[in-house]
Amino acid sequence: MLSFLFTGALILILFLLQTAVFPVLLPLRVLPNLLIILTASKGFMKGENAGMAVGFICGLLYDAFFGDVIGFYALLFTYVGFINGKFSRVFYPEDIKLPLALITVSDLTFGLTAYVFLFLIFGKLDFPYYFIHVILPETVVTMVATLAFYPIILKINEYLHKRQRKREY
Repeated sequence: MLSFLFTGALILILFLLQTAVFPVLLPLRVLPNLLIILTASKGFMKGENAGMAVGFICGLLYDAFFGDVIGFYALLFTYVGFINGKFSRVFYPEDIKLPLALITVSDLTFGLTAYVFLFLIFGKLDFPYYFIHVILPETVVTMVATLAFYPIILKINEYLHKRQRKREY
């Protein structure tokens, strides 16, 4: 139960940081996608099911506030959580290279998929402009944010894991 509460609070805090605090504090044209960081992290830390659950909730929040159609971002985030969950077998908490690479690829894929389904289908064919000015800068900023937020998510996960193991014994 405590894990659900911590995860819910983390989703809410990161969503508020991404949507309300960072736009005011950071003078950047693009902002880090903190919900991708959380979804991918939960996926490779806890497995496919946890990644999909967190991804679905993050996606619904994204849909509710930014989407034109309910469900598109929920599906996209769910896939991100599922695919990152496949890497839980090779996840080592002390190694940041794999999480950084997975989060980078997840954000890049997220941006490319959003372009294809939200712009390309409707005839907006200026992919080089969108890639250089939106997708790539967001991916770089998300990579930098990963270095700051991933250790926090990892510490929370380790704390919850220790508490759960203590309770089992």
